[in-house]
Amino acid sequence: MKQYKFILSGGGTGGHIYPAIAIANELKSRFPDAEFLFVGAQDKMEMQKVPQAGYKIKGLWISGIQRRLTFDNSLFPLKLFASLLKSRTIIREFKPNVVIGTGGFASGPLLQVAAIAKIPTVIQEQNSYPGITNRWLSKKANKICVAYENLERFFPKSKMILTGNPVRQDLIGIENKRVEAILNFNLDTNKKTLLVLGGSLGARRVNQLIEKELNNLLSQNVQVIWQCGKLYFEDYNKYNEGDVQVMAFIERMDLVYAAADIVISRAGASSVSELCIVGKPVIFIPSPNVAEDHQTKNAQSIVDKKGAIMLKESELDSQFGLVFEALLKDQGKQNQLSENIKQLAMPEATKQIVDEIVKLIR
Repeated sequence: MKQYKFILSGGGTGGHIYPAIAIANELKSRFPDAEFLFVGAQDKMEMQKVPQAGYKIKGLWISGIQRRLTFDNSLFPLKLFASLLKSRTIIREFKPNVVIGTGGFASGPLLQVAAIAKIPTVIQEQNSYPGITNRWLSKKANKICVAYENLERFFPKSKMILTGNPVRQDLIGIENKRVEAILNFNLDTNKKTLLVLGGSLGARRVNQLIEKELNNLLSQNVQVIWQCGKLYFEDYNKYNEGDVQVMAFIERMDLVYAAADIVISRAGASSVSELCIVGKPVIFIPSPNVAEDHQTKNAQSIVDKKGAIMLKESELDSQFGLVFEALLKDQGKQNQLSENIKQLAMPEATKQIVDEIVKLIR
């Protein structure tokens, strides 16, 4: 059997890293003798997360352009040039059969160099509103695997395949893990469990909301698992007692989803895809501080199909208490949201994406 070589690039946030790792794992299961190399931004979280998943990674000196005038912005042309040069060296030395980009700063120069070298490239676009890097790369990409319909205004229709987003396979069938989950988190089965997710780094506004509403939540016979993010753990760890569990990061997402009755979450693409798989009632609080406000668009695509509730940050002070209490008291509404969001799940996404990659190398 021919020994294949794959380069994957995605990073900056868990939303770009975990899909890349999921794709690599599926490729590895099909081609056990294949060689893998990840390429990321040298000071971002992928430099830790990828080796933890068992893969080699090389870092590029690259970062995004800030919205305000900063010293980093003035360095961007130099960083881009340096990253293009290093990407060329990586491609020339590793000689990949295909290069896969899942978004993030590093994927731009790497996929550009691969395309110029006539190496097949695949883009995996997670969001309902693509970022500028993937829009730019799409002109030369061989295939673009998307998670949402109606992206023809951004990408060439002939290259697009609707696959959904890769998700952790251990999230499928979590209803069978409910008992294990309750024991793992030492939960009271007579209380509803609220899971609060702010992403791997954390979400300041979501954390501020939970801090403000905590007593109100507890008074409604609710217990809280609060993933506040590593940037904010020191600020909120003081609330970690009784019916409140505060965590910087959650390793067993399968168990925490199995334990949850209601979820409050940001609306990053990977989170939305995971929540469709696990099928719990969700209140999305999209981050307004992301490119093209894509989290609002991600959440809106679920809300439009009556699969979730969305509250904008500007509505939290006036609306959250009322919306949460109404949902908590209405089991019928909870069931309806669960059923509707499950209809939007695409559990075979990783396999379909890898099917498309394999077509390019066979």
